[in-house]
Amino acid sequence: MQITKKITLLFAILSAVIISLLSGFVWYFANEFAFEDFYKRLEARVNISAQIKLYEDVNNTAYAKMRNQYLERLPSEKAFIFEASAPKSNHLDRELPQSFYNRIQAGFMSRYRVDNHFYAGKSFKISNKDYLVIISANDPVGFRELKDLQRILIIGFFLSVFLSFVVGWRFSNYMLIPLRKVIKSVKKIKAENLHMRLDVKQGSDEMSQLAETFNNMLNRLETAFETQNNFISNASHELRTPLTIISGEVELALKGTRDEIKTSAALHKIKDEAERLEHILTSLLGLAQSGFNGKNQPWEDVRVDELLWEIRGSVTQVHPESNIEIDLNKLPDDERRLTVKANRNLLKLAISNIVSNACKYSNDKLVNIAIESSEHILSVAVTDQGIGIPQTDIQHIFEPFYRASNTNDYKGYGVGLPLSLNIIRLHRGSIAIKSQEGIGTEIKVMLPV
Repeated sequence: MQITKKITLLFAILSAVIISLLSGFVWYFANEFAFEDFYKRLEARVNISAQIKLYEDVNNTAYAKMRNQYLERLPSEKAFIFEASAPKSNHLDRELPQSFYNRIQAGFMSRYRVDNHFYAGKSFKISNKDYLVIISANDPVGFRELKDLQRILIIGFFLSVFLSFVVGWRFSNYMLIPLRKVIKSVKKIKAENLHMRLDVKQGSDEMSQLAETFNNMLNRLETAFETQNNFISNASHELRTPLTIISGEVELALKGTRDEIKTSAALHKIKDEAERLEHILTSLLGLAQSGFNGKNQPWEDVRVDELLWEIRGSVTQVHPESNIEIDLNKLPDDERRLTVKANRNLLKLAISNIVSNACKYSNDKLVNIAIESSEHILSVAVTDQGIGIPQTDIQHIFEPFYRASNTNDYKGYGVGLPLSLNIIRLHRGSIAIKSQEGIGTEIKVMLPV
C-alpha cells in the first residue's frame, strides 16, 4: 500500500475515533440534562397538588383556580395521591421500581422515566399520616429533540469521516510532494552522472535531512568511483615507468660488464627506482583507501587546534629546515567550535600533505597556518611564500599524479593533494585554493562543525 493511502486511512480512522468520542460525550450529557427542566415542572406540580389536596387552607380554592388558569396541563398529565401504607399498584398506572419509593422515604423528591413517560413523587406528612404525591406526564418535545440530536450526530459522524478522508488524501499528497521530488531526482542519478545533487531546502525538517543524507552518500560514492577510476587508469602508467627502468638497469648489469662504476651506478639506480616504486604503491594504496565510506575507521571528536600542533611537529621531523607558524588570533571563545567529528589519522594525513607541500615548494620560507571558526564551519588556511601555481594548472592539481608545470625541480608524485581532497570530502568538507605564480599559495580546508 502506498504511503499516501496509509496516511489517508490512518487519518480517517483517527478522525472517526475522535468524532465518535465527541458524539458520545454530547449524547451522554444531552440525555442527562435534556429533561431537567421537565422534571422541575413535574416537581412544582407535585408541591402544588399536595398543597391543594392534602393541606386545609382557605386559599386552596384560589390555588386550584390559579393552577388551572395559569399552569398549563402537560401531555398525559396525571396526579396520584394516596397513603404511603396503601398498595402502590392499586393507585398507579404502572409498576415503579423500589428505588423510586426508597428515595421518597428518605425525604427527597424522586424521579423516574420510562421512554417518554416521566414520574416525580414526594412524601408529605399530614395528621400523623404519610401520603405519597406522584405526578406523571409525557414530554414529546424533549424526547423529539433527543431523537433529532441523535440523527444529527449520526449524519454528522459519517459526513465528518468522509470529509476527513478527503482532507487526509489531499493533505498526504501535499506533504509527500517533496518526497516525490527526491525520488524523481534520485532516479535520474546513475554511475555516469554521480556529480548531480539533490536540492536541499533551508530548514531542519526531515525532507531536508533526507536530501542532505542522499547528497552525503553521493559524495562518498563519487569519491569512491573517482578513486577507483583514477587507480585503474594511473596505476599501470605510473608503475610501468620505474619497472621499465629497473628492468633496463638489471639487463645492463647482467651483460657481465666488469666496469664497477657502471655496475654501482646501475645498482643505485635500481635502488632509487625501487624506492620510488614503493612510494608510488604506498600513495596509490592510501588514495584507494581514502575512497572508502569511513565506517571501517574510528570516528571521534577531534580538537583541530591541538591537531595542528601535532602536524607541525610531524612535518618538522621530515623537513627540519621548515619554518611553520600557527596563527591562533582568530580562535573562538567557545572551545566546542574547535571540535569536529573526524577520523583523526586521516584528517591529520590530509592537512599534513598540504603543509608538507607548502614547506617543500616555498624552499623553507615562512608557512602560516591560521585557524578560524564561524557558526557552522571551521577552516584551516595554509599560506606559503613559494613558487605558486600557474593559473592554467590550478584546475588540474587535484587530479592524481598531475604536477604543475613549474615543479620539475622538486621531487614528487602528484598524489598528496588528491589524497587530501578525498579525505576532506569524506568529512563532508571542502578545499579552496588561491595561488599566484612566483608569490605563493593559500589552501583553505573547510570542515563542518
